[in-house]
Order: sequence, then structure tokens, then C-alpha cells
Amino acid sequence: MDMADSIPAKPAASPAANEPRGKLSRMAALLALFAITALVVAGVVTGLVSRQRERAALVNETAELAVPTVTVVSPAPGKAAATLLLPAEVKPWIDAPIYARASGYVKRWLVDIGAPVKAGELLAEIETPELDQQVDQARHELAQAEAALALAKSTAERYTLLLKTASVSEQDADEKQSDFALKTASAAADRANLRRLENLQAFARVTAPFAGTITARNIDVGELVAAGNAKELFRLSQTDKLRVYVSVPQTDAFSVRADQPAEMLIPEFPGRVFAAKVVSTASAISADSRTLLTQLEVDNSRNDLLPGCFAQVRFTAAQREASLVLPANTLLFRAEGPQVGVVKSDGTVELRTVKLGRDFGQTIEILAGVSATDKVILNPSDSLLNGMSMRVAGSAKPEKGR
Repeated sequence: MDMADSIPAKPAASPAANEPRGKLSRMAALLALFAITALVVAGVVTGLVSRQRERAALVNETAELAVPTVTVVSPAPGKAAATLLLPAEVKPWIDAPIYARASGYVKRWLVDIGAPVKAGELLAEIETPELDQQVDQARHELAQAEAALALAKSTAERYTLLLKTASVSEQDADEKQSDFALKTASAAADRANLRRLENLQAFARVTAPFAGTITARNIDVGELVAAGNAKELFRLSQTDKLRVYVSVPQTDAFSVRADQPAEMLIPEFPGRVFAAKVVSTASAISADSRTLLTQLEVDNSRNDLLPGCFAQVRFTAAQREASLVLPANTLLFRAEGPQVGVVKSDGTVELRTVKLGRDFGQTIEILAGVSATDKVILNPSDSLLNGMSMRVAGSAKPEKGR
């Protein structure tokens, strides 16, 4: 028997059984197609969103790159000078040249340079032969005028008595009275001339007008001197007190007052301080130097100091107000003058003209134009303009002024 004949044959499927299986296959195909479509749509949407984000990021980055980024610094207070030290000129309290008031030859001199003298002390004598002759002549002229005056007086008195008895006319009496008045005036004039010559003769003795020290002698025995010429005989200085003159700059002039204490320093006395006091000021700023001339007084009763020496005066009570300083690399030099760029709160730039003070090297004193709260641009570009937008990257700490 054949094996094939022994295996039973499968029964043929009916049409009703194949129909559900076909529906399942179509549904699976639809689901697969939907899933693929969803994936494609999701990929397209994701790509579009990503591209949009990249485009927005590029726009933002471009906008950010278009706004320059700068570093700013705020003005810092500089260190105020503790004291004001200025060069000074030391002069005697009184300094007077002594000239001749009488013409003649120097007979002798009695004092030399460095000699202390008292008021009225004899310094030199001058021989005045011509003046002596003029004095003698004036005395004789006065005697002559007084004799004529005596005669005119007696005559006028006699004519006055004779007029009462009508022995003389009134005209003659008036003439004698007029002659008496004329002789009186003439005698008075001769007397005044004699006093003038005697006073000039007294100037033959050259005396000290005040107590002090002889600092110069410019005459010698036998030298001809003339009254009123430009040559001084002696120079007399009073040095127990000294006058010290200082030219105070305008920036500090308003802090200097009368009776203000000060200190004077002499290079030849290192470490030693001489007390001084402001006596007065010129009360006006010099138009040539923009300084205030100030006079101080220094006691020199021990004669430690010499007039004419170089000195420095320190105003201990004059305090400078601390001004603002900025780094030197914040400045722009343009036709309008030195300027700085200030970043305002809205991010725009404002160019401000500033007034410069002292130069400390890395920093510069700013007297006007900015405040301590301003944000000043470091290393500004030469093309910086008003109204430009800026981004502040950070702030630097400025160094304080010296």
C-alpha cells in the first residue's frame, strides 16, 4: 500500500474562513502607513522647529554682535594732599636803603656790614663846605633883614604918633606901615631859608632811622656823594622778625586766611620746623600767574635765619578736597577738548567734556565733567559717538590718585 495513500488530505478552506484574515492584513498595512506618515510629519515638524530656532538664534547673535561690548570704570576719589607745600621768599621785616641828603665828601664811616645799630646811631659823616658857606650867608642875610625890620618898625611907630598930631599925612603913615609889613615878611623868609639850610647841614651826619643790622656799605672815605642821586650809602635791615611771601595757586587760595598757622622749612636745617603765621593776603588773584600773594610772619629773635634765603611754607590747616581720578586710557582728545564716554542707564553713550587736573601717570585728576556714579568706558574707540548703544561687560577698579 502506498504511503501517500495512507496520509489523509487536508480539507479545503472555505471562503468564509479567509475573509477575516484579509481584513487584518489591510488594517496592519494601514497602521503601518499611518505610523510612517506620522514619523515623516514629526520629522518635518521637528526640522522646521529646529531650523526656526537656529534662525532666531542667528538673528539674536547677529543683533548681539552688532552692539559693541565695553568695559567701564567709575571715577574714584583721589588722595587729598594732607598739607600744601609751596616755595617762599624770605625778606627782612623792615629793609631800607639809606641815601645822602647833603652833597659833599665822605669824612668817615663808622659801621660796616653785619654791624647791629640802634635808632639814631651815627653811621657816617660828610664834609659839606659849600653847604656851610650857604648857611653862613643865610645867617648874615637874616641879620640884615632883622636890622631892616627893626628900623621899619620904629619908623612905622613914629609915623603913627605924628599922624595923631597931623604932622604927617596919612599917605606917608600908610607907606611906613606897608614897609614894616614888607620887612617882616622878608625877615621871615630869610629865617625859613636859614632853617632849611641848617636842616640840610644836619644831614651831613648820616644816622640810622631804626634799629637793625647793616647789610650793605657802598661808600668809602673821600668819596663824593650828591644829594638825591641813586647811589645808596648803606642798607639797613630789621631781622628780628621776617616777612615771608608765598604765591598760593588759585585752586588753594580760598583756603588761606589771616592768622592761619603755617610751618616754614629751610633745606639747610633738615628736620627743623619754624613756626609761621599768615599776616595778610593781597585779597586779589594775580592775572599774570593766577596766584594769591600771601604774607607770613616768622620770629627770628635768635637770628637763626638769614633774609633772602630759599624756604618752603607748609599750610597745615589748608586741606585740599579730594577730587576724582580716572585711568588715563579713558580719555579722548578731540577738537572740543578732552572727553570721556559715559554709558547711561539705557545703554547709550554720552560724550562729556572734562576738565583735567594733575597727571599721576596711570591716572589723571578730573576736576569737572563726571561724578563718582558714572560708568566711563575704558579704551574708547576713536569712532565713539553720542547715542551709540553699548553693552557693559564688566567694571574695572580704578587706582586712586597719589
